[in-house]
Formats: sequence, C-alpha cells, structure tokens
Amino acid sequence: MATQDYRKLSDEELVLRYAERNEHLAFASLFDRYSHLVYGVCLKYLKDVEAAKDANQQIFIKLLEELKKHNITHFKSWLYKVAQNHCYMILRKNNPVVDKEVPLENMEFEDEWHQKVKEEQFLNELEAAIQELSKEQRICIRYFYLQKMSYAEVARQANYDLNTVKSAIQNGKRNLKIKLAGLLEEKKHE
Repeated sequence: MATQDYRKLSDEELVLRYAERNEHLAFASLFDRYSHLVYGVCLKYLKDVEAAKDANQQIFIKLLEELKKHNITHFKSWLYKVAQNHCYMILRKNNPVVDKEVPLENMEFEDEWHQKVKEEQFLNELEAAIQELSKEQRICIRYFYLQKMSYAEVARQANYDLNTVKSAIQNGKRNLKIKLAGLLEEKKHE
C-alpha cells in the first residue's frame, strides 16, 4: 500500500494494520498525525521544550508495543491519556511530592482536546456522507460550499447548466441533512 493511501485510513484502521499485520507505514501515519499533538500535551504538563521532545519520543516508542497489546477503539482519546499519564510519571519521578490536584488550565486543555476530537469525527462523517452523494451532487456541493464558488462558477467548472447546478446543490444539501440528522442532533445538544 502506498504512503498516500495510509493517509486516507481512519485511526482505528491504522491501529489494526499495525497491530495485526505489523505494517510500519501504518504506525508512521499515526506518528505523522499525532506527534505534534502529543508534543503539545507534553509541553503543557512538563513546561520544558527538551523534556517534552524526549517524552514525545518515549511515548511513541512505548506505543510500538502497546498498540499490539490493547484493543483500542478511540485512538485519539486513548493517546491523550497515555501522554498525560506519561507526563505524570515523569513529574512524579522528578518531584516525588507532586500535587494530586489537576490545575484548571489542564482540565480546560483536555476539554479543548475532546472538542477537537468530536469536530474531527463530525468532519469525517460529513466527508463520508458527501462521498455517498451522486457524482453530480458531490461535485456541485464541493465547489459551492468548500471552494466558495457561485452557481455560475460551479456551472462553468463542472460543465453543467445552471439549473442542474442549483438542483444538485439543493438535493445534495437535503440528502446530507438526512444522512447526518443523528450527528446534527447530537451536536445541537453539546
């Protein structure tokens, strides 16, 4: 499988490919996706650039083994906890009397992390729903909403007449609402 193809896989698919088939490119993709986030967590807790870099490396080295031992369903959340616990261990080792209270700013960071995870999951669901649209609807929706083109620009770019574009966008939008109804309802209650 080409490196580019790994980027299209979900976290869970990458974890399975590495854990079950020992595909190192799958692990490399996870590293590329999350090393900067893990570094950010480490920096937040350790408050030292070099210590955060070292911890980041140690965490990913540890993951080489841990991914094969555990059945992981929500990789991002799990990785955040692994990084957080690793930092706590370092802090305890360096300062045996670490205050057990988690500072409020860390809790806010954790909430922010979980919010980003939810947003990314929603975007993944949206992308999957767009893929299920007809080719005409998919093309028009992407040009109109993602590339911010006007109806006329979409018609020119896609080589469709204006009425076809308007209809495809309207129907595509309706189909997306139907496909994402559950997610949108869930998002409304957050």
